[in-house]
Amino acid sequence: MGEERPFRFGVIGERVTTPDGLRATARAAEAAGFATFLLRDHLIAEPFGDQLAPLPALATVAAATSTLRLGTLVLGNDYRHPAVLAKEAATLDRLSGGRFELGIGAGWLREEYDRAGIPFDGAGVRIDRLAESLTVLKRLLGGDAAVSFRGRHYRLDELEHFPPPTQRPRLPILIGGGACRMLTLAGNEADIVNVMNSSVASGVVVADPTMYTPEAVDEKLGWIREGAGARWPAVELSLVVNIVVTGEREDAATTFARERGWDGVEAAAVLAMPSVLIGTVEEIAAEARARRTRFGFSYLVVGDDCLDEVAPIISRLAGT
Repeated sequence: MGEERPFRFGVIGERVTTPDGLRATARAAEAAGFATFLLRDHLIAEPFGDQLAPLPALATVAAATSTLRLGTLVLGNDYRHPAVLAKEAATLDRLSGGRFELGIGAGWLREEYDRAGIPFDGAGVRIDRLAESLTVLKRLLGGDAAVSFRGRHYRLDELEHFPPPTQRPRLPILIGGGACRMLTLAGNEADIVNVMNSSVASGVVVADPTMYTPEAVDEKLGWIREGAGARWPAVELSLVVNIVVTGEREDAATTFARERGWDGVEAAAVLAMPSVLIGTVEEIAAEARARRTRFGFSYLVVGDDCLDEVAPIISRLAGT
């Protein structure tokens, strides 16, 4: 990776479903030193619980905070035409004073598509559509006065874009994925890549422990590197991590495996997983540094259920 990037931390607002709860959680995250406040993009409650619509909710977060960056982890490309999304993203970036990071993926939750009456095309078609969408988004968000585009999935005819985003030359784009084609595309197109451990190729979440191993993560990083080519050093790598602060590392690791139904997975294997950080605050900080050197992950994301627990770790690592 070359020179190591400074650490930054994001928190996913998964448990916030009210205006007061949203503002309070965002302010607490900002006070704790988190860099970004993130929201998912889902139409049904499963598997993450009820979710607010991310873009208007993030506008509320922007109004309630002053330095906290805003992000989506991630928008489903099939739910918005890229011309509409570009306008909404640029507007949010303007309203927030240049704090928005656009996270996007191909879409994957089959039950959601079915319930909403959205055709659930094969993965190849959805990824092709995302690739076209990224071309459109980059042109609209990059300052082109008027955009024309002819693709298989989208067509634009001299579409003028307003407002321009505050961030230049373009607001950052994050792509999340876990399979070869998605991560190769992410390496080629994204400023930030969030590497998924679980598989969603079947339209549901499959949390296979073999996908969490250092070897599996190395393979995924290889796909990103292949897609990135010469721009590899410029790609910021992100990972959703599980953090457990405890003085009993092996016991906590055993519990972690048992709670996920990972029969036969020993504590040592759990403790070696790049996305699992278990130990005292100092042990976790040291392990995070070692894994940044080993894998390159500098942008670590946690759920809002452990916001207070993570704050002492952020104070030791953020910006270093």
